[in-house]
Amino acid sequence: MIKAQSIKYSLSACLFIIIPFAVNSQTKPAHTDKTWITQSNQYTEQLINLDKKYSPEYGSAQGLAEYDTLIVVPTLANLMAERKEEEILNGKYKTSLQTEKDLAVKQDLNILIAHLNLGFKRQDFEHLRKIPFLNAANIIYEGLQVLLDDQTPEKRRSAAVVRLQKYTGLAHGFNPLTSILKDRVSAQMRGKEMIYPSKQEMEVTLSRNASIINGIEDLFKKYKLTGWENAYTVLKKQVQDYDQWTRENVLPNARKDFRMTPEEYALQLEDYGVNIAPDRLAQMAHMAFTEIQQEMKPIAEQIAKQRNWPSSDYRDVMRNLKKEQIHGDSIIPVYERHLKDIEAIILDNHLVTLPSRPAIIRLASAAETARSPAPHMVPPPFLNNTGQRGVFVLPLNMPPAPGKKESDQYDDFTFDAASWTIIAHEARPGHELQFDKMVEEGVSQARSLYAFNSTNAEGWGLYAEYITKPYMPLEGQLVSLDYRLLRAARAFLDPEVQSGKITQQEVKRVLMEDVVQSSAMAQQEVERYTIKAPGQANSYFYGFTKMIALRKEAEDALGSQFNALRFHDFILSQGLLPPALIREAVITDFIPAEKNL
Repeated sequence: MIKAQSIKYSLSACLFIIIPFAVNSQTKPAHTDKTWITQSNQYTEQLINLDKKYSPEYGSAQGLAEYDTLIVVPTLANLMAERKEEEILNGKYKTSLQTEKDLAVKQDLNILIAHLNLGFKRQDFEHLRKIPFLNAANIIYEGLQVLLDDQTPEKRRSAAVVRLQKYTGLAHGFNPLTSILKDRVSAQMRGKEMIYPSKQEMEVTLSRNASIINGIEDLFKKYKLTGWENAYTVLKKQVQDYDQWTRENVLPNARKDFRMTPEEYALQLEDYGVNIAPDRLAQMAHMAFTEIQQEMKPIAEQIAKQRNWPSSDYRDVMRNLKKEQIHGDSIIPVYERHLKDIEAIILDNHLVTLPSRPAIIRLASAAETARSPAPHMVPPPFLNNTGQRGVFVLPLNMPPAPGKKESDQYDDFTFDAASWTIIAHEARPGHELQFDKMVEEGVSQARSLYAFNSTNAEGWGLYAEYITKPYMPLEGQLVSLDYRLLRAARAFLDPEVQSGKITQQEVKRVLMEDVVQSSAMAQQEVERYTIKAPGQANSYFYGFTKMIALRKEAEDALGSQFNALRFHDFILSQGLLPPALIREAVITDFIPAEKNL
């Protein structure tokens, strides 16, 4: 999972979304002359400037201190003003496309145009059809956290106090963000035949807002700032009142059915880069699920025999491995040790070129673990980077919350055998290398920022597990296959629960019984498919199948000349491109260059 510090304020839905940063390096990678990057970046900079203008928090995330005391003002008037400027810019891009001579620059112009057009398409649907669920607690937390971070220079952190005062309307000339969001929702509620958010989504999100607001207090205290206390007290009351207003005015009309309309689900899939019919993807995933289970059987049998366990069923072996939990200060040393082991695997087997810089791993705080209980990679800002690095963040092994049963505790990431594949996915050769290569070798801003989709990013993460798995110990191999089993399960559970073919209870049963997830993790997955990010979970399996198919195509074309290290280095040098553009680069650039070596 990638959790970037860069946040862009969504034009239509007024929600923070996660996107990677653009890279401004111009070092030439193998096979590719990148002198065109300067011209491409001049086009892209115009869109970046619009994003920063209307979403100053995004500017802060890029390391631009001049945006630190500014905040987004998501009134309908401002949203429409941004839309107008984007439409004008889109017209300029289309005009430039007719005269631009460089093929690579033309490709980037098409990337920018496609990005804007998809945004217009989603905004039109949401404006005409949807009642938005605008969660003030999360929006404000994200806007402050980007400043209250270990890698943000100390002198910039005090700007969070000014930003907080503006969010609350205590600063002169500003209205409370909660009032603006209330006006936005109220205006949409006056529309006809509007689609309300799901009741389940609203209830789950609202139940967690108190802990998010408490997390803001923790951040200010952590960095020993002063002058925030009064504004925080006001904020806490404003969010409580806004959430109560939401419960009284929006929740009673919320959809009892969590499922998206087919039109909206199709938009979700398009956003995440999944361009295959959901039923076809589900069919492929069911077949892969069965094949992976068969692959797990002999490995589980070997482990059970070595450890004298009575059952060799992969499910029982996984449950026994998960009993070997590591806690607190013991978590990081285990992961650091196995990171070195995996780096040795990468070097010994020539899987990919490693950077000279070490990977950074840190333990999440209790608040971070509560908000995001899964391991994730936080990339650095690539524009205006003053030394910040990507960070691999691990959740704590936390006891169940008060009133919760022991079975409600996560046990999915904090056991030794799991560390191998998690490192491969999140750190090396996975997500961390995706960003390191971008820093070292340079890709255009259009390709790193506006061509990104979840399919390509998570597809590489799963592929990174795949190429590392054969060299892991047996326990690591079994967990790696179990995680691949999860990704296949996602690709049929997500579309099938959205279509009504299966129930949420059936989803949870499959995840707990066949994928051997904890009850807590299985519940998080159910929420992911139904209310948090329907469609996104499909991207792992779909992106992985695209990577495997592309590798086979390259191997068939090159035969004995195929070199896995150079293939992987080339893929990473292209930035976070979607599968179609990655394939085009491999066919038109990598394969001909390799044949000429």
